[in-house]
Amino acid sequence: MNSNTRLQMILADTPVGIVLPAIAQLNLPNWWLAGGAVRNTVWHSIFGAECGLGIKDFDIAFFDINGNRSQEQAAKATLTEQYPDDQFDVKNQASFARWRLGRRPYTSTEDGITEWLHTATAVGVRLDTQGEWQFFTPYGLDDLFGGIIRPTPAHTHNSDAHNKASTFLQKCPYLRLA
Repeated sequence: MNSNTRLQMILADTPVGIVLPAIAQLNLPNWWLAGGAVRNTVWHSIFGAECGLGIKDFDIAFFDINGNRSQEQAAKATLTEQYPDDQFDVKNQASFARWRLGRRPYTSTEDGITEWLHTATAVGVRLDTQGEWQFFTPYGLDDLFGGIIRPTPAHTHNSDAHNKASTFLQKCPYLRLA
């Protein structure tokens, strides 16, 4: 079984698999669900209930060069109405640098996700227009499946990446630092 198939099998019958069709219906341009919801669902599946990392929110990244914050807010409101017990963080990667000081402008959703803090967090999933799963894994899936916390190249010396890694280790003792 290849890594993408394994990832899909893990995520399909979880909250991630449940919200993906609703996200797809938003028709956000070049969207991906990535980040902690994907990472923590996989780690919980692999390491069990003793891995205390759950879904805090669903990170949805998209890219619309002409978009604005109201687009993010409308998508979040729609998802919150459908899933009132869940949190959604919807961000247009095209405008990220305008409100997140010190960031360079991204050229695509994938460009933004590639610069997320850790390799196991920079994993995107989505459904295409036919409902088929698609995957964006710029660093592969070995770190995710192996429980390895590794900063992405952009964050090798970033204290935020190291602090977050410490939090992961406290909540899930089966993880290890690269």
